[in-house]
Amino acid sequence: MTPLSLPDAWQLGWPGAQSFCRGDVRDGGAAALLRLLVLAPLLEEWIVRAGVQEWLMRRTAPLSSPLFSACLQLLPPALFFSALHWRAGAQVAVQVFLPGLAFGLLYRAARDWRACALAHALSNAAALAYCHPFFQTPSFF
Repeated sequence: MTPLSLPDAWQLGWPGAQSFCRGDVRDGGAAALLRLLVLAPLLEEWIVRAGVQEWLMRRTAPLSSPLFSACLQLLPPALFFSALHWRAGAQVAVQVFLPGLAFGLLYRAARDWRACALAHALSNAAALAYCHPFFQTPSFF
C-alpha cells in the first residue's frame, strides 16, 4: 500500500482543504504567522465580538423570545466575520462561518472578546499545522 499524498487526503477528508491551504495559511513565514496568530484574531474579534456582537446583545436582550434574541445576537456577527474573510475567496468565507458562530457562542457565554481571540488564534494555528508542508509529505501519510 502506498502512502497517501495530500491531494488523496483532500479527496478522502475535508473537501475545502484545497481552497483553505493557500496564501498566508500556506506561506508560514514570520509575517504570515504574526498576521494569522496575533493581529487577525485580536483585531477581528475586537471588531466583531466587542463591537458588533456586543452592540446587538445590548439591543436585543429585552426581546421576549430568547431564541429570536440568540439568532439576532449570533447570526449577523458570524456573517460579518465571514465577510471579513471574503478576500480569501467565497469558499473560505463559507468555511469560517461555523467557527464564527462558535466564537459568538463563546462570547455570549464568557462576554470576553479576548477569550474569542485566543480561540481564534488556536483555530488559525490548527489551520497552519494542517496546511504546513511537513504534514503534506508522502512519508507523513
